[in-house]
This record gives sequence, C-alpha cells and structure tokens, in this order.
Amino acid sequence: KFAMVAPDVQIDDGKGTILISSEEGETEANNHRKLSDFAIRNGTRLQADDFLQDYTLLINVLHSEDLEKDVEFEVVGDAPERIGPKPSEPPSQNISNGSDDGAQPSTSTGK
Repeated sequence: KFAMVAPDVQIDDGKGTILISSEEGETEANNHRKLSDFAIRNGTRLQADDFLQDYTLLINVLHSEDLEKDVEFEVVGDAPERIGPKPSEPPSQNISNGSDDGAQPSTSTGK
C-alpha cells in the first residue's frame, strides 16, 4: 500500500521495538504474530522508514468495527502515488565550494 522497497517498522513508543526489519531474518519470528502481541492498540503510532528511498511514514493505528466483510484493514489518508522528488522541484545543482560559476576542478598534473 505504501510503495516501500525495504521497510523498517518500529513502535513509536521511545523503546524502539522493531516489528519489521529490512535486514533479512532479523524479525522473521514476528511474521506469525498479531499486532496485539506487541501491545499495539487503538492510538498506537508506528514509524516506517525506507532508507533506500529516503522515505518515512508515521502510521496511526485506529481500531474500527465498521470494515466491510473480509477486509482486514483500511488505509485512510494520503498514500503516495510515487516516491522521489516532486515534479515541481527543480533538479539539484552540484555546487562546489559555495560557488555556482561553472568552474570545474583542476585536472592538471603539472609539477
């Protein structure tokens, strides 16, 4: 739902309890567990980071009894359509030494 490639998800409770790790096998034991096994309830916040995309989400867990049949969860809010710079952002310029005069580093090998 969130277009993450290699997410790390932790409970945003100050303890840093990791639920999902992008490191293979690190949280494999959590795969069969329910959110309630981690004391995640209505109002709990999760932080999801995808370092490969420089992308972070804060997720608020809200309990609902009003979901349609066979629907386990619902994402409410603005889910990203694509990851990366916004189209309106100008491409970044490579500026060296605080100067944008187009000067390039010297490549001379003279003595």
